[in-house]
Amino acid sequence: MWTQENRNRHQQVRTGLKRGYPTDVKDEEWRLIAPLLPKQAKTGRPRKTDLRTVINALRYMVRSGCEWRMLPNDFPPYQTVYYWFRRLMRRMLFRTIHDLALMLDRLCNEREVLPSAGVVDSQSVKAPRARTRGYDANKKLSGRKRHIAVDTDGRLLAMHLTPADIADSTGAQMVLDGLIKRWPWVKHLFGDAAYDRRQLMDKAAFLDFTVEVVRRLQGQQGFAVQPRRWVVERTFAWLMRYRRLVRDYEQRIDVSENMVYLAMGSLLLHRLNFPLCY
Repeated sequence: MWTQENRNRHQQVRTGLKRGYPTDVKDEEWRLIAPLLPKQAKTGRPRKTDLRTVINALRYMVRSGCEWRMLPNDFPPYQTVYYWFRRLMRRMLFRTIHDLALMLDRLCNEREVLPSAGVVDSQSVKAPRARTRGYDANKKLSGRKRHIAVDTDGRLLAMHLTPADIADSTGAQMVLDGLIKRWPWVKHLFGDAAYDRRQLMDKAAFLDFTVEVVRRLQGQQGFAVQPRRWVVERTFAWLMRYRRLVRDYEQRIDVSENMVYLAMGSLLLHRLNFPLCY
């Protein structure tokens, strides 16, 4: 029976619990992330900041799209969060977490751990605070362009940011350089008609890549889902769920890249089925 005594007991339990945010790192995720973080220094002043709360603050910010100064009081001061973000960015922590989560997610889905094929595409977004911007005449906006390559399931493999006036085929050449360093097993790429350029094809052949152009269906009118190419479009839709990435608010390109890797790493960790993976 819902008596006043039960009401008081229920209220005490609710006020005693500290509620978090949906973006907070789960215990299973933290067991994967913690070994990659910098250890406590043996000399000097002991560290007072809990790095788990820093990761929680960064994931909250990239998902909600708030400013650094508008982080909730549940997190450390924004100066501390930004300091650790820049320090972890220089250690390439967010890219490492993303790559490990990518391989684990492929393993959980009974795929080969290392991909062998991918899909390339680009996305132009407004960048109001970027140091260098360009005008994309096709999309009719001024900002940056994200050149990405994903595997056949939509997981991010490589990315390169340029001003929006850079052609897709030119940005894809830089993506090829990133793929050959990080994922040398990828040898087959799919793309749209914008990548059917001689300079790109020559470089792909030199690097032992095969670029297959997926064209529109004959007699197609209006919108239709294209084979292979729809995967990368879904990846762009995943990025748009993170409000910090709807526009490119960062001045520096390296900061903007790490924001994307932070978002995609959080997405892959969130959907991992830990009991089956282990």
